[in-house]
Amino acid sequence: MEWSDLRIFLAIARAGTLGAAARQAGLTQPTMGRRLRALEQAVGQTLFQRTSDGMVLTDEGQSVLAHAERMEEEAIALERQLAGRGGQLSGLLRVSCSDWFGSHVLAPVLAHFASLHPGVTIELLTEARLLSLARREADLVFRIRPFEEPEVVQRRLMHMAYGLYAPVGMDAPVAGDGTGCPLVTMDTGFGGMPDVAWLQRMLPRARIAFRSNNRDVQARMCARGVGLAVLPRLLADGMAGLYPVDLGEPPPGRDVWLGYHRDLRRLGRLRALLALVIERLGS
Repeated sequence: MEWSDLRIFLAIARAGTLGAAARQAGLTQPTMGRRLRALEQAVGQTLFQRTSDGMVLTDEGQSVLAHAERMEEEAIALERQLAGRGGQLSGLLRVSCSDWFGSHVLAPVLAHFASLHPGVTIELLTEARLLSLARREADLVFRIRPFEEPEVVQRRLMHMAYGLYAPVGMDAPVAGDGTGCPLVTMDTGFGGMPDVAWLQRMLPRARIAFRSNNRDVQARMCARGVGLAVLPRLLADGMAGLYPVDLGEPPPGRDVWLGYHRDLRRLGRLRALLALVIERLGS
């Protein structure tokens, strides 16, 4: 087994296709394929499934990945020592979360992490699609429901309180059952969210003025006078143009969970980021 072939393996696992890995490594695609076949012959296992979407790690490939990453960490550590860089961390970390959470909650923590570890590149992915930890689409994921995958290490990070908000200048926005009251709420694809059910129960006669699956957009539309909105307090309390409305019962809050693949639990840069996130946001 050649370490250089393991580096090729890591590049393919991270890029997802031979072509993308070849461009990143500065090699040709046939060379990448030949080196991968040599590694598979050396270990006696098929390490990737070739699919229409790209290269997907097999179970054996996942096992090799964990060891290869530790070898990479050691190789990088040796390079750092020889270059006089001490224990500074380096490498790429892909982090996934919702758009508003990334902008308003996680960004300050990531900025501080970047100042502590300038050799680590953070790639923040904010999208509604749940990225796969097993496929290395993300290294660390934040979301509002627990993970079901057995290979994911997870923990409850924090509880998020929600509130009902109205735009400044809208006097007495709610009367009784909410008749005629305009609402800004989730789109129909997220109609099962707890805050949507809460609004329907508390203000059954209110009208829907605007829908979006983006909490940041909801907050901005509320601040512009479009209607009332249930928003995370971490987002709305710091936004100008909004004030909280008390209906006698707060909207249901949500827990935030973080998760990462168990094969990454020894990855130094991930451990460093986890420690900072838990220190700053954990509850």
